[in-house]
Amino acid sequence: MQCALYDAGRCRSCQWLEQPLATQLTAKMDHLHHLLAGVSVAEWRTPVSGPAQGFRNKAKMVVSGSVEKPLLGMLHRDGTPEDLTDCPLYPDSFAPVFAALKPFIARAGLTPYNVARKRGELKYLLLTESQQEGGMMLRFVLRSESKLAQLRAALPWLQAQLPQLKIISVNIQPVHMAIMEGETEIFLTEQQALAENFNGVPLWIRPQSFFQTNPVVASALYATAREWVRALPVTHMWDLFCGVGGFGLHCATPEMRLTGIEIAPEAIACATQSAEVLGLHNLHFQALDSTQFATAQQDVPDLVLVNPPRRGIGAELCDYLSRMAPPFIVYSSCNAQSMAKDIQQLPGYRIERVQLFDMFPHTAHYEVLTLLVKQ
Repeated sequence: MQCALYDAGRCRSCQWLEQPLATQLTAKMDHLHHLLAGVSVAEWRTPVSGPAQGFRNKAKMVVSGSVEKPLLGMLHRDGTPEDLTDCPLYPDSFAPVFAALKPFIARAGLTPYNVARKRGELKYLLLTESQQEGGMMLRFVLRSESKLAQLRAALPWLQAQLPQLKIISVNIQPVHMAIMEGETEIFLTEQQALAENFNGVPLWIRPQSFFQTNPVVASALYATAREWVRALPVTHMWDLFCGVGGFGLHCATPEMRLTGIEIAPEAIACATQSAEVLGLHNLHFQALDSTQFATAQQDVPDLVLVNPPRRGIGAELCDYLSRMAPPFIVYSSCNAQSMAKDIQQLPGYRIERVQLFDMFPHTAHYEVLTLLVKQ
């Protein structure tokens, strides 16, 4: 992938950009082999990769500069702004949106937030695209509601320029810290959820609900989990840290009883909506802490699927799973190091198979799916 920002030394987010993709993938596999060196793995599946560029379905842009000449991108460690609207990781469909947003910021009088001076209103622009229909969700992260009326008044112009914007909202983040969003979300459109579809499974994207950034590889990840789970004798399943329900919705059958747990209510609303569309009545999604939910249960399912944040599932949940011993565990991880640590705390299990998913090309990061079987 050619990147003018990288060549000019202005952005180093893609640390491995100068390495061929095959070399990158080999290095990631070597890293995963090293992490699991002390554990017996019955089967190593061929790693899965996707496009080298234009693959991201979302952009998280720091807004800096002036109201007349805003910059959309990031801040370097020294506070220097960098415009990233030409980043080749974004699809071509993002360019006209960025182009229209810059004059709109001036029209709406949304002064970019100055971190050093703690002044201004507009902190971030968050853009997400659906692969299903090309519809987009745009979120303005503001310091307060003081410019909300101005934004509303200018909005018809933006909507006329960009009819692909199906959802527009304002998030209020008043804290002077590097926190992406606050608790308050104000919708400026009637529609509040963006329809998506992976492998024939309807999914929904709402503000404040996590969704994978690489749709091609994410689709393969979900499809693989479905293949693995449906080959097992499973009639009762938990989907912990379930997000919008991608894994559970892919794996479920009309006969299967499934409980999905996720701390974020917005994500649970998405998962519930998908289950209703699919007509799956044995699926139940709840907004709870996954560890607290699991450790309070006595009825152990046939399979527990976990997809935790980077910190992993932790000692308490590992201890519970070891004691309750469900026949199968499927572990999806965005941090193989914490996953390997967790597996060390599940001594009663063997690794049946492992597969790497290159969700983040040009970086050292990757996702991994692991099937654990009770010995």
